Amino acid sequence: MADGLTTTLNGLINKLSGLAIPADLSLWQLALPAWFLVCFGVFYWYVFGRRSPFSVDSLRRKGPTEMNMSKRDEVLKKAFSEGRVPKGLDAVVIGSGVGGLTVAALLAKVGKKVLVLEQHEQAGGYCHSYTEKGFQFDIGLNYVGQLHENSLDRVAFDQITEGQLDFVNLGEPFDTIYIGQGQTQRKYTIYTGKTEMEAHLKKQFPDDTEAIEKFFQVMKVCARKTHHLACLKLIPRWLALFLLKTGIADVLSSVYRYSSMSHTAWLDQLTSNKDLHTIFSYFFYGVPPKDSSLYVNALLIHHYKRGAYYPKGGASEIPYHISNTIRNYGGEVLVSAPVRRILLDKNGAACGVVVGNSDSEVEVKAPIVISNCGLFNTFKNLLPPQISMKHEIQERLHRVKPGRGSFMVFCGFDATAEQLDIGPTNIRLYKDNDMNKMMDRYFNMYKEEAPDNVPMMLVTFPTAKDPTAKLRCPGKSCMTLVTMVNYEWFEEWKDMPVTKRGDQYLQYKTRFAKHMFDWACLHFPKLKEKLVFQEVYTPLSNSHFLGAYQGSMYLQHNLDLFDPVFMAKNRCDTPVKNLYLTGQDVFSCGISGALHGGLLCASSVLNHILYWDLLFLKKKLKKAKAKQDAQQAKKKLH
Repeated sequence: MADGLTTTLNGLINKLSGLAIPADLSLWQLALPAWFLVCFGVFYWYVFGRRSPFSVDSLRRKGPTEMNMSKRDEVLKKAFSEGRVPKGLDAVVIGSGVGGLTVAALLAKVGKKVLVLEQHEQAGGYCHSYTEKGFQFDIGLNYVGQLHENSLDRVAFDQITEGQLDFVNLGEPFDTIYIGQGQTQRKYTIYTGKTEMEAHLKKQFPDDTEAIEKFFQVMKVCARKTHHLACLKLIPRWLALFLLKTGIADVLSSVYRYSSMSHTAWLDQLTSNKDLHTIFSYFFYGVPPKDSSLYVNALLIHHYKRGAYYPKGGASEIPYHISNTIRNYGGEVLVSAPVRRILLDKNGAACGVVVGNSDSEVEVKAPIVISNCGLFNTFKNLLPPQISMKHEIQERLHRVKPGRGSFMVFCGFDATAEQLDIGPTNIRLYKDNDMNKMMDRYFNMYKEEAPDNVPMMLVTFPTAKDPTAKLRCPGKSCMTLVTMVNYEWFEEWKDMPVTKRGDQYLQYKTRFAKHMFDWACLHFPKLKEKLVFQEVYTPLSNSHFLGAYQGSMYLQHNLDLFDPVFMAKNRCDTPVKNLYLTGQDVFSCGISGALHGGLLCASSVLNHILYWDLLFLKKKLKKAKAKQDAQQAKKKLH
């Protein structure tokens, strides 16, 4: 039988390839290359053979920015009703932040029918904008990096918005940092550019050029090897833990060591210059550098190396265009739809959600449930107690903490950017160059001390960044002030109605706002006389409007969160079958972090590593661009 099979295989292969095969080859000699071909075929099918949400044909000709607010509201403020729920849902997504919209768009583009539910009256999460008295403010977005032509993030955004997003480069410097107060205050500027960022820092710190070079070397490794950390969430959990616990992962890449290394501990070995320490740590997210990861801080600076960008039309352009993509592929995005709990079937698997309030509840059934409302909200508030108390869930909850609360002051001015002498550059203010002592002292203050002692603040002017602002808000300018606070300072008012928290609450948050505004006016003295509008958002505002757990935008980005072993465990799939997590809590903070949270989640849901497809498309686009550039250069020569 073996001889007959060999002869048959010989004949078949000869017919297929036209190659002469010696008759004396054994079955096993033929089987080995055949087995290799089968394995290669399976791998090729797994990587490229399934339907991909990415293609050059996904892009449409870019249209003009939609300025009609009624038409924008039709997209971003489509209210929930039972009759608007699509039939035959494949997945329901809780929350319409960038992470939720990204995974929804990706699933929709491969033929899944998806519904996104948002508790607020407008889609977008921390990426939405709101308009009040003629002023438009962004809730969370200040700027985004890594959006240069054919970058991975830019290709991803183009794919989930069908090429409709337009970004404005903020120019140089994109950040200005002031350290200290009064006569001893020092000013530093941060430039973009593959070589310019490093060179400009060296000009400002001529005695620390070697330290800057070493930091940029580590920064380069962290940026280029980020995919090694992402892989921990994509490969089988047992394999990821095996590689980490045996030390094989550390041999393969140094990024695993940098991820779990204290930022301050590493900087102390690099230089004693505290101002330079502050520059290397200046993206404050509520965690002192001594308790944060070297990898995260290095990656945040690298994120803007190729430019700092702002979405033309404001932050809400992002959810506006992703929502359109979801609907174009048969899905839906509905707001004013608070999810009360996740439905489980008799086997304990997620099978839908309950939407509404105690007076009127609607069950929305779907075989897949994806949560973009955060790890704490999902596990603590949306699951039955007997499920949330499971060891695997409690183990994950015990390793993380909510981030610090966000405190924002939105200011409107009856003057143009030119009249106020403001521009697109973000201003970051620090009262001290010892960030560890400064932040420890501040976050350990008594509640009554804190409002008059804010030690760090971001000042940003969204209307100065956006060329369409002159059309949307003619003759007006906006400013947003941001700092971090303890949720506990505001906790006594958390159970009161949002508009009836009393005079004490108003007076308390006004003290913060006054201190922050006066501080900003030291740098921009023309602001004070032109102020006509001011609104303050506390952690309680974030909890009420956006469902933020304890008013925080994301998990506390400490060393525990970026311990590689925990990163391997903190993945998109959960101990509850058919329940997945997406967004910032899956990987890291920011718009880019949420975007990749969505990519990771879609990969898990589809059991298809979408990054292969995205990288393949990126390579194709870069090749086409290089060809186009070569043709244009050739034409110029002639």
